[in-house]
Amino acid sequence: MLRLLFVVVLMLFSSDILADNTTLSALTVTTNADGSQSYSVTLQVLAIMTALSFIPAMVIMMTSFTRIIVVLAILRQAIGLQQTPSNQVLIGITLFLTFFIMAPVFKTINEQAIQPYIAESITPVQALDAAIIPIKAFMLHQTRVKDLDTFAQIAGLDVAEQPQDYPMTVVIPAFVTSELKTAFQIGFMLFIPFLIIDLVVASVLMAMGMMMLSPMIISLPFKLMMFVLVDGWILVMGTLATSYGVGT
Repeated sequence: MLRLLFVVVLMLFSSDILADNTTLSALTVTTNADGSQSYSVTLQVLAIMTALSFIPAMVIMMTSFTRIIVVLAILRQAIGLQQTPSNQVLIGITLFLTFFIMAPVFKTINEQAIQPYIAESITPVQALDAAIIPIKAFMLHQTRVKDLDTFAQIAGLDVAEQPQDYPMTVVIPAFVTSELKTAFQIGFMLFIPFLIIDLVVASVLMAMGMMMLSPMIISLPFKLMMFVLVDGWILVMGTLATSYGVGT
């Protein structure tokens, strides 16, 4: 994964720059007329370091990460656990599940862009164009046409006949919007069984006159027991994976 991201950053620059090793030196030392020395960082290295700061946003916004983390956060809230599993655990689960779901896309990028680029059979620009094709196809497959048309109109573009005709500047925000909507739909379906348990427990406590006792204290063990008995983690992970067409 790190190799993929590093090569993508390298492909942002022209082949002439990459071919010239001297222009990519991290530090330039200049001797002044008075014998003193001044130091400066090349513009190319500065551009690479700036591009690296966008990699986390690219991983989060252009993959299945957003949908998974939102669903898991809603699931934790539905069960009634505020900090269990912790945020670190949820992010770790999301990252590895994202790698699992995106594996076919990464494999295609490696075969069509990275390996030919390493073999120097294509230029960096051609490699970048080849890498965009599978990731764009993945995003378009999960994006609603209505969202694409909406962002195209906001950008002042004509509505395209085919979704593939939209630029990445339109596809990415439309994809993120669709992912959030789908995540909330899945979260709503997950909330229903736990909400029913809360309502039943609250009604029983009210009928017994125990109105001062918090229903959450009584319902939490029942919700945990139900979630474990139905093998809830497998169901949730399987649903998230199959929602992207993995295993179908």
